[in-house]
Amino acid sequence: MILADKIINLRKRAGWSQEELAEKMGVSRQSISKWEGAQSVPDMNRILRLSEIFCVSTDYLLRDDMEDLQPSVISDTEQIKDNKGEILSNVSLEMANAYLDYCKRSSFSIALGVMLCILSPVLLICFSVAGEMKKIPLGEEQGAMLGMIVLLCMVAGAVVIFIINEHRGTPYKFLEKEPLDTEYGIDGMVCDKMKKYEKVHMAEISMGVALCIISCIPIFLVQLFYGDDDFSSAIAVGFLLILVSIGVFFIVRTSIIWGGYQVLLEEGNYTRIAKKQNKSIGNIYWGIVTALYILISFVTMKWEITWVIWPVAGILYSVVTVIYRNYAK
Repeated sequence: MILADKIINLRKRAGWSQEELAEKMGVSRQSISKWEGAQSVPDMNRILRLSEIFCVSTDYLLRDDMEDLQPSVISDTEQIKDNKGEILSNVSLEMANAYLDYCKRSSFSIALGVMLCILSPVLLICFSVAGEMKKIPLGEEQGAMLGMIVLLCMVAGAVVIFIINEHRGTPYKFLEKEPLDTEYGIDGMVCDKMKKYEKVHMAEISMGVALCIISCIPIFLVQLFYGDDDFSSAIAVGFLLILVSIGVFFIVRTSIIWGGYQVLLEEGNYTRIAKKQNKSIGNIYWGIVTALYILISFVTMKWEITWVIWPVAGILYSVVTVIYRNYAK
């Protein structure tokens, strides 16, 4: 295999475009294209740089008689273990790139599903109040029934989205739950992509938090100009939920992408201690929070207030996390 073919295979295995490889090499994209088309050959300094980037020997790059690199195969009886004797799950470069692609593709649809859940009671609130005050040609019960139909349809659509993404993500579930042994070069690749995405992540998190904070402004404006007018208050609640849903959309979308990087690097909420914690208490905790949110919301019908359960639950979970991790350490 000639050098041109080796560069192509190594670049594709790393999941990089010609532009990305050119940036790492400090050359133009045309230079990479010429190398891969066997129209020119990189000098020795470039060869050394290629060997560093792709984590291969210069002999492999220069000698045509050396065949393509083959991924190592680990049998069930040769499981990798860490210094504590814990079995590690092997992660190849192809698996890592496929998982990051899945995170990017699923981030929008999952965030949209969460957004639909938050928006679902808007018409229920507005129609029931509008029917009671004769603002629409429907009675209070009819308006509430129509709003409930819309609510159920939106929640059903969100559930379908969650189920589809859950199914697509099944092959990658072990990455979030098990301790990992990533192949050489994966950490560097993930760190590089994570660094490039960091500004976008911070911008979307900031925008989402800001929208959630200012979401109360419509209610304050209604109280200021219309007093206790029920219909105006209902419209204000609708705008509150719309702003919250948009803010949460940005937060969820970017958090899924950022979380994909943290999963592969075993950082943040995906350290090995955190994974043990999630197995022990995470699923139970959030199941209880979800059940309480639905129950309290339907009993009180105060959807404009009950969403506060989620940030409060998040703060409490952070406290539980710190306590658990200190205990585990």
